[in-house]
Amino acid sequence: MDQDLDAYWMPFTANRQFKKSPRLLARAEGMHFWTPEGRQVLDGVAGLWCVNAGHARPRIVEAIRQQAGELDYAPPFQMGHPKAFELAERLVKLTPAELNKVFYTNSGSESVETALKMALAYHRVRGEGQRTRLIGRERGYHGVNFGGISVGGMVANRKMFGTLLAGVDHIRHTHDLQRNAFSREQPAHGAELADDLERLIALHDASTIAAVIVEPVAGSTGVLIPPQGYLQRLREICDRHGILLIFDEVITGFGRLGSPFAAEHFGVTPDLMTVAKGITNGAVPMGAVFVRQAVHDAFMNGPEHLIEFFHGYTYSAHPLACAAALGTLDTYEEEGLLTRGRGELARYFADAVHALKGQPHVIDVRNIGLVGGIELAPLPGEPGKRAFSVFLDCWERGVLIRTTGDTIALSPPLIIEKSHIDQIVGTVADALKRAA
Repeated sequence: MDQDLDAYWMPFTANRQFKKSPRLLARAEGMHFWTPEGRQVLDGVAGLWCVNAGHARPRIVEAIRQQAGELDYAPPFQMGHPKAFELAERLVKLTPAELNKVFYTNSGSESVETALKMALAYHRVRGEGQRTRLIGRERGYHGVNFGGISVGGMVANRKMFGTLLAGVDHIRHTHDLQRNAFSREQPAHGAELADDLERLIALHDASTIAAVIVEPVAGSTGVLIPPQGYLQRLREICDRHGILLIFDEVITGFGRLGSPFAAEHFGVTPDLMTVAKGITNGAVPMGAVFVRQAVHDAFMNGPEHLIEFFHGYTYSAHPLACAAALGTLDTYEEEGLLTRGRGELARYFADAVHALKGQPHVIDVRNIGLVGGIELAPLPGEPGKRAFSVFLDCWERGVLIRTTGDTIALSPPLIIEKSHIDQIVGTVADALKRAA
């Protein structure tokens, strides 16, 4: 092992394999990375679902540069700085009208923790402190903090960390290969799976349940798209029983589906909505929780000099992050990127990924907006190995994809052109033909 690589314990990485054959990135611009040796690699996954506007965009770079020289840090507790308020006003113009309050965090994981705490505290300040139960979904991903992995439903993320939070349960996932394989956009079957929430309500009693959290489109588990009517049904059940609905839009937010947020795309407004990633185009870590007015106002009681919600982070509303986010919003607006993943480009992307049907090992293709999932049959007794081999093959041929289990995930920057789509999908097709 090269000593220069030894000290860094890498996250979500097969460290031993990586350090035998490192995949290093040294520079990025537009749709591409470059390795230290100068080899160009097309970014098929927007970094990590986050670089929606492409790399090294001038407005974002300059906003960060100027801010670093003007105000590098401002304490967020009992203090503020102008860009934090400016950014909040601009953000809520993009969300559904009811979601008009913003609480800043530093990542998707922190956004989820914040939303879960808000939900619990909301019921307590309303006199329903017995509502302490949180409901997630099987195969859900909500970051890696204890709250997030507790409501999350990905086994590998949970199994090593003990009993996690008490009082958490899960509704079943929506993946149904038998009925919905090779669906375009939302599959036709499965709205009734939302009724699994009624089963848990009957088991635990609604009066004990604080919130339900789901990803509108489940990304890290393999691009699982909600069946038609499913999210609407979840909303109706939550309303009927006084349960808050949380959408985790860390992946779907900021144009990934061809709308600013999945809440608008699907016509379902949650009570709380978590975001991160695309809020700053990945340039500076940042996250946020959007909150309904009524949820926010429930906290605004008691003496005015007292803190209403005992929660926050040293780097909440960090000046560099706010500057990066404002530069990102400018870029999105000027180039129409928040709605570019719909219409002709989305159809071209859909046609391209669905052309992989019939390639070796492909058992399903899923797509919505500018996100696609290609599910492969696993190698017997070696889950994930086949998809990982495709990932390595594509890397060697100049295309970066992402795999989760035996699903290939594609989520390119929203500046993608048809020629890039052809290169990504063509490289994947060739790699599939070479895969064991």
